[in-house]
Amino acid sequence: MSDVQSQDRDKQGVFEASYYHTTIKQWPVGERPREKLTKLGAASLSEAELLAILIRSGSKGATAVDLAKKLLSDHRTLRDLARMSVADLVHLGIGRVRAAGIVAAFELLRRLPASDDVDRPIMQAPEDVVRIFSPKLRDLRHEEFWALLLTTSNHLMRDIRITSGTLNSSLVHPRECFAEAIKEKAASIIFVHNHPSGNPEPSHEDLAITKQLKDAGTILGIPVYDHIIIGGAQFSSFAQRGLL
Repeated sequence: MSDVQSQDRDKQGVFEASYYHTTIKQWPVGERPREKLTKLGAASLSEAELLAILIRSGSKGATAVDLAKKLLSDHRTLRDLARMSVADLVHLGIGRVRAAGIVAAFELLRRLPASDDVDRPIMQAPEDVVRIFSPKLRDLRHEEFWALLLTTSNHLMRDIRITSGTLNSSLVHPRECFAEAIKEKAASIIFVHNHPSGNPEPSHEDLAITKQLKDAGTILGIPVYDHIIIGGAQFSSFAQRGLL
């Protein structure tokens, strides 16, 4: 085959690929993600189709579904996407506005369990804390330290983020940890933080911080009932392990 024929064939292939590209609006109504969701419900959509609705529109030569499939390529899962920042998604070829929408959606999902506190959940066991805070903390790539203020009957009064970043004794200081507990007359307090590594085992710094906070709570009359570390799908309770 001559070079001219080869070039003609390549041009024809490009032309055909371009010619057969269609936008979602050109798809049959029953295959369009938004219409499909409206008619059949969200459960009928694939992960790519649900992401496509968040992405909203495609880019040159690619539909929103194409962009969603790209995000889920290379063995990436929804959990992987939930850990990504706007910059991470932009690096994968998603526009900044679309990326911000995806990050916001995952953040709302993390906050959902914590918002379901109309009846003021009771913190009777470590699992009660993990049920609310694991979705909030397990996918973060940085450490966050939270204080849970409790009533005399162990109902959750309020949860407060004390610090965000690598934990150390200078950042997690009793002054900040107990300030709101004193103001709101909390009967007791539980601390919880995450390990982005996925390993919930307490570090030497965790042990030192917990001892300092326990001693402060004893002096203030606000006992520390537990300190829980969340690492991925696992957790470690200081109270259960006799470390308080």
